[in-house]
Amino acid sequence: MAIITEEQEQEPQQPIQKPETNPTNTTKPQNNTNPFTFWFYFTLSVSLVTLIFISLSSLSSSQDPKQWFLSLPSSLRLHYSSGRIIKVQMSPNRSPIELFTFQNGVKSTENVLIVHGLGVSSFSFRGMFESLGSRGVRVIAVDLPGSGFSDRSTMEVAERSDGSLQRLRDVYGLIQEKGIFWAFDQIVETGQIPYEEIVKSRVLERKSVKSIELGSEELGRVLGQVIQTMNLAPLHLVLHDSALLMSANWVSENSGLVKSITLVDTGLEPALPSLVLGLPLIREFLLGSSLAYERLIRSCCVKKIGGFDFQASRVLLKGRDGSRSIAEMGRRLNYSFNIGEWGGSDAIKGLPIQVLWSKEWSEEGRRAAEALSQAKFVEHSGGRWPQEDTADELAENIAEFVSSLPKSVRQTEEEHIPEHIQMMFDKEQAGDHHHHHSHGGQDHHHGHGNADYMDAYGLGNAWGH
Repeated sequence: MAIITEEQEQEPQQPIQKPETNPTNTTKPQNNTNPFTFWFYFTLSVSLVTLIFISLSSLSSSQDPKQWFLSLPSSLRLHYSSGRIIKVQMSPNRSPIELFTFQNGVKSTENVLIVHGLGVSSFSFRGMFESLGSRGVRVIAVDLPGSGFSDRSTMEVAERSDGSLQRLRDVYGLIQEKGIFWAFDQIVETGQIPYEEIVKSRVLERKSVKSIELGSEELGRVLGQVIQTMNLAPLHLVLHDSALLMSANWVSENSGLVKSITLVDTGLEPALPSLVLGLPLIREFLLGSSLAYERLIRSCCVKKIGGFDFQASRVLLKGRDGSRSIAEMGRRLNYSFNIGEWGGSDAIKGLPIQVLWSKEWSEEGRRAAEALSQAKFVEHSGGRWPQEDTADELAENIAEFVSSLPKSVRQTEEEHIPEHIQMMFDKEQAGDHHHHHSHGGQDHHHGHGNADYMDAYGLGNAWGH
């Protein structure tokens, strides 16, 4: 008997389906980006931006002085027309430097000389001129080299090397000037090599225009010549911001010419960070943008400033390479200066000193006053450039301090002539001795000596009001 068994029905096996593959995945190449591509384009971009800023900087620095002056706001031009230019000689191998000076015209026995810090100029103190003048105080201010309307650059004479490479350059320059066949023609005509012409063409001195970059010692020398030229001694010194670091050595060496010293927020570092002015990209951005410059000034220098005031400051800094000179002078300041040692020296400890300091950072001012045992400490409500927003308050404190001291005794009959100028007069008079006698003993000089003295300092006959 047959046994029938039921076989279990087996489900048909589904064919194994391979996962669908995206044909795009198989054809898409792997992203093998070269890591140097990013840095190439990054470097290229930075280089282009730097080139643009340097080009803009060169355009502003190469601007004609007359065009630059005519582009200034009318208030700056008026300030310049009310001042005077004098000249100082830094060293024999440098051309004289022209300095802008301003005074309020008040006749008084007390002379107050304001020396500004880095980043500002005499224009910044115009409010104090009026306020001190109304109190009967004669005020004089000077734009230091590289600032305001004073020179920003100077002509320097340097000796060149006399090596074989320099001689080849001279000969090459002579060939460029006279032609490649010039020496051959000279040999044919004279029968000898033109050594004399070659020697005459070689100049061992080279003149170059450089931005003024003075250190504390040189700035002190400038200050001394200004005081001597304008016959200001004895005087009361008002030193603002970094002016103490720049003039401390001169004051110590010439304390006999100083009656008193007023320090106005003279910290160990300038209020305006001069480092940012030394970086081309940052400098051009700050000085090229009114908004950026205003925020910088508000953050470190003043509490409140009018639109024109900060605009004038920016224009003076931007034009004629002023910011570069200020950056270099800021780098050369004596940051290791010890005010306690300076105030305790024999030359300084007998001088009356007043310390005017902002309430915003009065602790540093109190430390400075404590280091100067004879100093009078007074707080003011302005910022670190208080002449911009609290001029009347500063003027009142300075006038009271000056009036509390004994009156100065000065000779007003005849202006003192510096020794090197007097030597020039003596030589001129010796050369003109025969001229005077050839006219029957009549003197035809008519006081030209005094006129030459004025002209030698760039003052002319308009000085002395």
